[in-house]
Amino acid sequence: MRLITMRWPAVAPLLAGLLLGCAVLSGCDKAHQDKAQQQDSRAMSRVMGTASEGYAKVEPGAALQFPEDHLPHPRFRQEWWYLTANLTTQSGEPLGLQWTQFRIALSPDEPESSSPWATNQLYMAHSALSFQDSHQSAERWARGALAAPQGKAAHPQGAQDKTQAGAMGLPLRVWLDNWRWQSQAASGPNSGLFPASLQVSEEDFAFELQLDSQAELQIQGEKGFSRKNAAGTVASYYYSQPFIRVKGKVRHKEQWLQVSGNAWLDREWSSEFLSRGQQGWDWFALRLDDGSALMLFQLREQENKAFFSGKRMYPDGSGHPLALDDISLSVKDWQQTASGRYPVAWQLELPGESLSLTLEALNPNAAMNLSIPYWEGPITIKGTQTGVGYMELTGY
Repeated sequence: MRLITMRWPAVAPLLAGLLLGCAVLSGCDKAHQDKAQQQDSRAMSRVMGTASEGYAKVEPGAALQFPEDHLPHPRFRQEWWYLTANLTTQSGEPLGLQWTQFRIALSPDEPESSSPWATNQLYMAHSALSFQDSHQSAERWARGALAAPQGKAAHPQGAQDKTQAGAMGLPLRVWLDNWRWQSQAASGPNSGLFPASLQVSEEDFAFELQLDSQAELQIQGEKGFSRKNAAGTVASYYYSQPFIRVKGKVRHKEQWLQVSGNAWLDREWSSEFLSRGQQGWDWFALRLDDGSALMLFQLREQENKAFFSGKRMYPDGSGHPLALDDISLSVKDWQQTASGRYPVAWQLELPGESLSLTLEALNPNAAMNLSIPYWEGPITIKGTQTGVGYMELTGY
């Protein structure tokens, strides 16, 4: 979501996995892929609201475990590693970038076959590079490897998974082709996760980043149990690292540019994200100039209702949930894009936090025209505080 704790990713992986999995696993012809790409994004509630019998359930009270929960959770239907970054070039030009790897289980149980080719795990990765006057995005799919035995914290020294995509080991390694996240060994609150390097290479854009954080991980929801509706009948496990330092370079218009700034990582896994009455979400990751971060999402429901969730967070690991009856979120402006019409400017009122904020897209045309369309890009923050952040909009 990125809104919510989840993001469009939640929908993207499952719906796109169901629609396009045959193209990856069975070599369906292009007509089937074209049909999948034409699906109305508003159908997410019909897909995300489907029954999840046989998959692991998200239950309240189950404490997250670190560093083990940096690894995949193959008994759940979907999960992701999701990074967004607000950066500037050496000349001071603002930009944003995104990298996400989704894991989708196509069945609750692993294949009975012992063949190394047998797997029920599908991976999808998205990346994007956004400047004020340009937005580029890309998508890749691949079959996954069989998951490592549950609870296994590391793989033997030198062990390399030879599959096209997967996630394994502590320090964590996540990859799909030449898109690669590689953590390095370290102690502290981010052991097994940071420091890390991230490499994404496409014909039209690329980035090579070094990432680090000394801040405590932030547990979202109720000790990691993140509700997606008021009743808590749909939920995910969810944690974040909003305080990541970034330096590196991006390739844009055939030139490599040195960049630096801050990033935000979300980790989430579940077997059912939306109820049938929910149409999509709007997710905001805000970094304020007082040093705090704010996560907020709304799940839009039928009859113009919405379910909110959010948290104010600080680098020392402290934080508190937002008062849900104290949130006012309204659209100020829309943008028509090739994939749909999206609300790209918002007014956010949080009286309990003494915040009145205007959120505006750096580039209103940051639509992700991928298997399932959504909008995701960097935003600027003005009002009682200033700052930068990221926004994801789905189901429009």
